[in-house]
Amino acid sequence: MSNVQTISESAVNSDVAWRSINAIRFLSIDAVEKANSGHPGAPMGLAPTAYALWQHALKHAPGTPDWADRDRVVLSAGHASMLLYSMLHFTGYDLPLDEIKDFRQWDSKTPGHPEYGLTAGVEATTGPLGQGLGNAVGFALAEKILANTFNRPGHEIVNHRTYAICSDGDMMEGVASEAASLAGTLQLGKLIVIYDDNQISIEGDTDKAFREDVAARYEAYGFQIIEPVDGNDLAGIVNALNAADDEPDKPSLVTVRSVIGFGSPNFAGTGAVHGKALGGDEVAATRAQLGWEYDPFDVPSDVYQHMRKAVERGEALSNEWHARFDAYKAEYPELADRYLQDLSGSLPDGWDDGLNRLIGSIDGPIATRAVSGAALHAITPSIPRLIGGSADLAESNNTEVDGRGSFSPEMPDGRNLHFGVREHGMGAVCNGMALHGGVIPYAATFLIFSDYLRPAIRVGALSHAPCVWIFTHDSIGLGEDGPTHQPISQLMGLRMIPNLTVIRPADAAETFEAWRIAIENRSGPTALILTRQNLPQLPAIGGQGFARGYVQRGAYVIADTEKDPEVIIIGTGSETQIALGAALKLQSEGIAARAVSMPSWELFQAESDEYRESVLPSSVRARVSVEAGTTIGWERYTGFDGATIGIDRYGASAPGDVVMANLGFTVDNVAETARSLL
Repeated sequence: MSNVQTISESAVNSDVAWRSINAIRFLSIDAVEKANSGHPGAPMGLAPTAYALWQHALKHAPGTPDWADRDRVVLSAGHASMLLYSMLHFTGYDLPLDEIKDFRQWDSKTPGHPEYGLTAGVEATTGPLGQGLGNAVGFALAEKILANTFNRPGHEIVNHRTYAICSDGDMMEGVASEAASLAGTLQLGKLIVIYDDNQISIEGDTDKAFREDVAARYEAYGFQIIEPVDGNDLAGIVNALNAADDEPDKPSLVTVRSVIGFGSPNFAGTGAVHGKALGGDEVAATRAQLGWEYDPFDVPSDVYQHMRKAVERGEALSNEWHARFDAYKAEYPELADRYLQDLSGSLPDGWDDGLNRLIGSIDGPIATRAVSGAALHAITPSIPRLIGGSADLAESNNTEVDGRGSFSPEMPDGRNLHFGVREHGMGAVCNGMALHGGVIPYAATFLIFSDYLRPAIRVGALSHAPCVWIFTHDSIGLGEDGPTHQPISQLMGLRMIPNLTVIRPADAAETFEAWRIAIENRSGPTALILTRQNLPQLPAIGGQGFARGYVQRGAYVIADTEKDPEVIIIGTGSETQIALGAALKLQSEGIAARAVSMPSWELFQAESDEYRESVLPSSVRARVSVEAGTTIGWERYTGFDGATIGIDRYGASAPGDVVMANLGFTVDNVAETARSLL
């Protein structure tokens, strides 16, 4: 900190400052007590740190919480939600006291853990430990990408920091380690991690399971390390934040040694104050200990006056930025328009022209992963903000776009991201990028490894974060790598996640349309499930562009007879070809068989009852589904009178077509199964 101008104790310590800090503590205590549920300990210990951050370091505008160049705060220690809610309330965000009183209650804006999109000022949904730190890395990465894209000499319109407030538990989680390692590698200098090192977890002292030198580990990652600061040394905390702010090339770790439950005579410094209300007697004793003579939810007026100055400061900061942006727009009108468009999430006119030119360009067998790669190459010239990569599998996932370079500290204009073998961290980082805005992140790995990032997919879906997840090598059809790499339950597991649109295309045309849907879906994430093995093309129904009208509906008829169907065979992905072959075989025998391609359950369920009935008429009870994955769940479409051809065991190591045939994925087996229903 020797090169940073330090602030004196007298400059930050005042009666109103410490009354404000105690107001933060007791608002948190009172809300948890009223709910009889929550985590009072961390807010009590971290109140001085939060005060220092919001009052002395943070660039924010409570009146316009979506101001583009604000600093972001991610409470990775989401259990300490009342700390965040207290700060938002006191500094003038749209979070009235009645909402604080409704902490953890039905339909309130103060749920047990922060939820993005529900509460003004909450930047990310957090709670599962480590995810928030990963999100923060994504925020900082998006900021660096946008700064490189839009800033010009004399016109710095993107310049903000991301603060992650982390607990000991965050530091234990592998996802945090993955993300932090990437942050150090990419030299994300505007990422500041505030580590609440109170050395207590639910089970008590952390040294029962956690004795490592966190600072040494983060220094090895490439972080600037700010030496431990006393959690009640207000000037020391402000100076530590200033030192972190002053480092341009390294992310910073600021370690704060707080006392969990500070002020509680009997529980401070113990696990007893971590995750439950203090109880009436201990609350009274804590009030006496800290000299807080106010009733529950009663806050001194001078505290509000002092803390709400953030509104005026924020308005000035926002107005100053908008004036600078106007000057930028006058000199760089096209860049300014693109910046606003990218932030809004809207798509440029003609963004899919390149995709449209690909329709009908493929007529032979090809893997859908290869088609996906072609689609990605076609889309990115029109949507430069489409940015992503894979977990060290770009060649296999077909996700590296030629001519875009690799993003690195040496090449900040590169647009191919390399996440390394860090699937979970990749997922959390991409969620943060999506929530930051201005970019459309995509990330890829094998479908089997979706298990490694499933927690991030789930939290991203809860947040409606519009990421594109690309999963290749989607079944036993991948062949020789064997059962360790052959997904069985993963596809159905992804379908079980609310707000996630899963699309498993059957050929090139469906894959192109899957990408169109993924790009246009700004209300949540999309998962594309793609093959390693080559697939033939489905017959073009109604011309080469048929898929555009059908894939978006989730399921459609690909083969039918003039008579009402006697049996319906449903396929997804690579097995659609088998379903089609079986239907045609039955038709040649005089059986009225219908073949249906169902690339997306979610899209099909979103269709009208009339449309779904037209594809799967309820009068036809003889139905067969064909999918190289677990059978559970297919009864939704086959009914209990139908049949499901799937896999409820592990696969095997052999050529893909051999594995498929031996496990029943043949035209003859599907046709025979359909006959048995008749």
